[in-house]
Amino acid sequence: MEKLNVALLQNDIVWEDVTANLHACEAVLAALDSHVHLAVLPEMFTTGFSMSATRYAEEGEGTTLSTLKRWAAQYDTAIAGSYIAREGESCYNRGFFVKPDGEVTFYDKRHLFRMGDEGKVFTAGDRRCIVEYQGWRIALFICYDLRFPVWSRNVDNEYDLALYIASWPQVRGHVWRTLLLARAIENGCYVCGVNRVGEDGMKLIYTGDTMAIDFKGSIMAKVADGEQGVAIAELDGDKLQSFRTKFPTWRDADRFTIE
Repeated sequence: MEKLNVALLQNDIVWEDVTANLHACEAVLAALDSHVHLAVLPEMFTTGFSMSATRYAEEGEGTTLSTLKRWAAQYDTAIAGSYIAREGESCYNRGFFVKPDGEVTFYDKRHLFRMGDEGKVFTAGDRRCIVEYQGWRIALFICYDLRFPVWSRNVDNEYDLALYIASWPQVRGHVWRTLLLARAIENGCYVCGVNRVGEDGMKLIYTGDTMAIDFKGSIMAKVADGEQGVAIAELDGDKLQSFRTKFPTWRDADRFTIE
């Protein structure tokens, strides 16, 4: 496996201002090193964690998706994150993985945040998403999914890297940090957790804790708490494969049936 250079973007999000947030993200992407293979954005990066789904949901190839495709091609990097999407009468907190060649893979958030009434305005997804890119298998998860280990279970090493994109408030920061480490260790994979900073329209405070973690649970790269910034992590596929061969806990893992 080749090495994979991942850029984790920890930024403030202007509440429900799609245009401003697209401009801000493009400025960061334009400044990235040309050797970055994948850039990861926070959850609902164009609006913040808004429940105004019907107002901001985009159908088909709307402004956000068309912009993401342009960025991926222009900067020759894949881009992952989530935005508000609509299909028919349903709105989704939709994760995306956009490749430089224009190929797009979607993941609709499975676990909707009950305490924030997310399930009242969004429809839950019903399938996992694993993308193949640069010889890597990459699983895409969104925020509250992090609390549910069965959904993240890496049976027979079906993925090498898990992305958790989030709008995870400061008040539960300890949980975020702890569970990211746990998911990396228990699944024998790299984990990148990308969270926003700043204050949203609901007066919730976010301090980030954006980080890349290796398969042993060691933090490889991290953005300073409370600050906008980018962390770059070089993920080594050969080291991952070597670890899985020498310490094959995955061979003894339990099987689960998800209903």
